[in-house]
Amino acid sequence: MKKSLGAKTLLFPTPVLMVGTYDQNGKPNLMNAAWGGICCSQPPCVAVSLRKATYSYNCIVERKAFTVGIACERKMAEADYCGIYSGREGDKFAATRLTPVRSSLVDAPYAEEFPVVLECRLLHTLEIGLHTQFVGEILDVKGDESVIGEDGLLNILKIQPLIFDTSRKGYHSVGPCVGQAFSIGKELK
Repeated sequence: MKKSLGAKTLLFPTPVLMVGTYDQNGKPNLMNAAWGGICCSQPPCVAVSLRKATYSYNCIVERKAFTVGIACERKMAEADYCGIYSGREGDKFAATRLTPVRSSLVDAPYAEEFPVVLECRLLHTLEIGLHTQFVGEILDVKGDESVIGEDGLLNILKIQPLIFDTSRKGYHSVGPCVGQAFSIGKELK
């Protein structure tokens, strides 16, 4: 029997996303955001939901662009720092010693040290309640050569993406593949 836990923001897994923006003065900023994920296949899009109170909110509205880096285990402390402190109070890139890289496709930066980045042009904005959802059209995905397999695809085990536990507020990692999607279910037919 299931026990009611009430209406809560519980969903597993939740990716840890590093949202990169420039402010009105061109200062790069990086924000840790857990409310996000892929939201459309064609055109390829990602959605991130931010509170209006965040420093990144107005940056996205003004620049009409953002990047989404995938946080990884080896940069967990840096990723967490970007979720604890606001870009209003200081330079997160300097504080974390992350390297800002200017996107060649959109008006937004990303951190070189995170192994995968999505470069996004703002496509839609949806006011939901406390959060505003920004839908970005993914113009390019860039991955470090070290996380690309021999087949030319990103290797999740090499990336070591962080997953946020919305229930206990902890970071987790991914494990080995346990079944092939769009295949394993055929055994039930």
